[in-house]
Amino acid sequence: MRKNSPMFTWIHRATLFALYQTSVAASILLLPLAILTRQLGVPLPAHRVVNRLANAYDATTA
Repeated sequence: MRKNSPMFTWIHRATLFALYQTSVAASILLLPLAILTRQLGVPLPAHRVVNRLANAYDATTA
């Protein structure tokens, strides 16, 4: 299968969307832990994962 085929693009886009939604849900579930660790001085960089996946998904839809 060619990398630029419509099927590959669709699968790639759907996978990125699922990963993005999963990372958002995981970030919401980990919010109490993130608040606790931030108070201890150790921030959890969950926003980096969410932002990277959002940017990757946006790049596939453009």
